[in-house]
Amino acid sequence: MSSDEQPEKEELYEHYRFEAQKGQQPLRVDKYLMNYIENATRSKIQKAAKEGNIFVNDVVVKSNYKVKPGDVVTVLFTHPPYEFLLVPEAIPLDIVYEDDQVLVVNKPARMVVHPGHGNYSGTLINALTYHFKNLPNNTSNRPGLVHRIDKDTSGLLVIAKTEEAMTHLSKQFFNKTTQREYVAIAWGNIEEDEGTIEGNIGRHPKNRLQNTVFEGDYAEKGKPAVTHYKVLERLGYVTLVSCKLETGRTHQIRVHMKHIGHTLFNDERYGGDKILKGTTFTKYKQFVENCFKLLPRTALHAKLLGFIHPVTGKLLQFEAPLPEDMQNCIEKWRNYSKHVS
Repeated sequence: MSSDEQPEKEELYEHYRFEAQKGQQPLRVDKYLMNYIENATRSKIQKAAKEGNIFVNDVVVKSNYKVKPGDVVTVLFTHPPYEFLLVPEAIPLDIVYEDDQVLVVNKPARMVVHPGHGNYSGTLINALTYHFKNLPNNTSNRPGLVHRIDKDTSGLLVIAKTEEAMTHLSKQFFNKTTQREYVAIAWGNIEEDEGTIEGNIGRHPKNRLQNTVFEGDYAEKGKPAVTHYKVLERLGYVTLVSCKLETGRTHQIRVHMKHIGHTLFNDERYGGDKILKGTTFTKYKQFVENCFKLLPRTALHAKLLGFIHPVTGKLLQFEAPLPEDMQNCIEKWRNYSKHVS
């Protein structure tokens, strides 16, 4: 066979790149990737290893390679990341405000904001690209997206419809001049009526799917984060709280509230889906389980959003009422706290 007849080598695409943190215990690279890639399957990772598409420090390794601190682990696949294969979808949007520059939407809980591993359809971006043409891309090539909220979080997001709006709004978020207020249900009785939580936030060194607050010798790691909170209502073993963001780090409220000992109610990723406060009575356990069923996600809602309009220069403020699942859960705790107080 001549060189002209050689089959072309399939193009490979980098999907993930991780750097093993200081203190990483020796761990097989396939198990390491299972821990660090959300929704990854063992068969998919094993297939990548067999095809020679797992690299450590730019050298191909087998699945039994032991990852150690400082190793840079890269995974390649033979198809581009699905987030770049964006398919418009006719998903209804709850539009709170719209003009020719900006769009404000009220995102329902369980909707992912943008495509990513394990969530390639049904996202807010899939919906936006169906309803709106020629949205400007942000620096990550995500149409219209200026900021985001977590999948389980409901509430308000502003979308840029023009390049001018994208630039202007992005600067506001970068300069921390936007107004963002969230309502959350947190485990435990928050004793102080209000307070401020400060602490650098970054990837958890042992669980990449979590973030954490760095302290002590590691206090300079991560990115600065500031959350202001205010108690709205005490409901016995949980507290209804308002949180205002001064910064916008990934999982910021969830991480900061856990840091002060008040993990958000039913926050599975951070352990809030367990009974963290209360009694040992069977009836109480059943009550909490019923609350989890009423609110089958993290108890967090982006209630208020304020920003300067990119063209008119006017301050725009929007509020989204608490969704029904949170209202029902709060009412259940309210009734319970009356009977046990």
